[in-house]
Amino acid sequence: MPFSRPSESPASVGSRRRGWLAFAGGWILVALIAALGAGEVARRDARAELARQAEAAAALHAAVLRSELEKHRSLPVALAGDPDIADLLAAPTTAQGERVDLKLENLARQTRAAVIYIIDAGGRTRAASNWRLPTSFVGADYGFRPYFINAMRSGRAEFFALGTVSGRPGLYLARRVDGADGTPLGVVVVKVEFDALEAEWRASGEPAYVVDPGGVVLITSVPEWRFRTTEPLDERRRRLTLTDQTLQPEALRPLPFATPPGDQPRLVQAQAGDGEQRWMHAAVPTETPGWTLHLLSPTRGGIDVAVAAARALAALVVTLLAGLVAFLLRRRQQGLARARAEEEARLELERRIDERTRELRDANSALNRQIEERRRAETARELLRDELVQASKLAALGQIVASVAHEINQPVAAIQTQAETAGVLLDRNDPEKARGALARIGDLTQRIGAITQELRVFSRKSDPKIGAVRLEDAIHGALLLTRGRLDEGGIDLVREGDAEVTVRADRFRLEQVIVNLLKNAAEALEGHDRPRLLLKVTRDRDRVRLIVSDNGPGVPPQVRAQLFTPFVTTRANGLGLGLVICRDIVAGFGGELDLAEGDDGATFVATLRTA
Repeated sequence: MPFSRPSESPASVGSRRRGWLAFAGGWILVALIAALGAGEVARRDARAELARQAEAAAALHAAVLRSELEKHRSLPVALAGDPDIADLLAAPTTAQGERVDLKLENLARQTRAAVIYIIDAGGRTRAASNWRLPTSFVGADYGFRPYFINAMRSGRAEFFALGTVSGRPGLYLARRVDGADGTPLGVVVVKVEFDALEAEWRASGEPAYVVDPGGVVLITSVPEWRFRTTEPLDERRRRLTLTDQTLQPEALRPLPFATPPGDQPRLVQAQAGDGEQRWMHAAVPTETPGWTLHLLSPTRGGIDVAVAAARALAALVVTLLAGLVAFLLRRRQQGLARARAEEEARLELERRIDERTRELRDANSALNRQIEERRRAETARELLRDELVQASKLAALGQIVASVAHEINQPVAAIQTQAETAGVLLDRNDPEKARGALARIGDLTQRIGAITQELRVFSRKSDPKIGAVRLEDAIHGALLLTRGRLDEGGIDLVREGDAEVTVRADRFRLEQVIVNLLKNAAEALEGHDRPRLLLKVTRDRDRVRLIVSDNGPGVPPQVRAQLFTPFVTTRANGLGLGLVICRDIVAGFGGELDLAEGDDGATFVATLRTA
């Protein structure tokens, strides 16, 4: 039904216009306040997050530094009790010196120490790990060095300085060597250089530096900052530090930025890397007394971006709310204008709608029933999917647990045996052999880690990392794990062929294969009158065959075809996973593992490629 819109008076038009102007002004004011407030909140939150990340990164850097120092601090302590070193200092001879030189050279190479050397009570170097080099310390007089003086007086000393010969910075760890009567014989010194650690910090993109109690930078990922200071030094401290550190006069300049005081993370403006920028500074103490690690974490404009985004979002939200309110007000005005004109037509319109939508209501009811049925079917499908997912998880968990329990049984037993051996040796006052047993426990622990890693690699079907492995080393490690089992069963182990060959494999994984084959053979020989186990190595051009053969009952014909199938086993307590994993490991090396035909016992052949 048509209707006419009533005309408005000029007074009502002017009043409405003033109302809209007041609304627009209020919106602008609220938007400005909201943007400023949201920006400050975002700035505080962004700073707090950057500070948290910087503290975590600084703590991680400090942990890496602590690990590096703890690894080397044990060397002087161990060497101070070495009888060869004590004999050299007590009565130096050329032969004794050469023997200690070789020992220190090997130890420095294994521990990656910069240099290890022995100084007698008069300050003269008697042996050094760099004795072969032109810069050898042997014969040099280091009696003037502070670490020597402090170690002779206090028993131990730590001192960071430049090397008088190499000119390279490093931490000198010194330990006094005492004679049997308590007389000081000399000092053992280990120099630790931090080039690798500084390179690792440099690769992280976060400048880091370590300062001593006097504020002098000792270790840093920015080479230009080394031996600079966090604050200017007075002339006395500068002169003493230059003398102690054997530095050039141009050193000990302040850093190109002000290091914030205290241990709370703060923003600093510094030149480090590509151009000057803002960094979040964090500082944490280290295990070395007085040393503090400082870290600059790049902000990369994150605070400004967060503030801008928060302000834009706040302005947008206020704008949307204002638009919504304006829209609702406009709708309300239009609704009031139309209400009077539509009141009479509404009843007629409702009647016509009711007549013409009866069929639509029926169709809608049918559609609602279909929707409900669809919803019930969807619910049932979701429940079924959840059950399938849970079943899959339980199956995978069962395989993993069974594999781990199956594969680490021998190393754990060997660890127990070595631990008991170490206890017996200690009771016999034989610490050297006991230390060897404890070292083998460490090796076995690493092998357990390698076994669990191999199980993960096997489950993911990933390619192993292959390198050159001496076959004799792998056989030796495997026999270390299984010798007790073979001796207990009275098994006669016969070795044939030359195992001094290098094959393409991973040592721990190859040991795992050999251990599994030896263990299976030992179990097959249980109860045999004259058990015999043959371990044979043959070579044919670029192929090496490792043969493990026993004179046991052999593999039943009905099992041969499925021997390398998961969960197929002839033992009552077996899982049927060992040979499957071993075959997959050998295949990862580019080789093969098969059961050879034979009339007596079982013969397994592992074919490997030479390196």
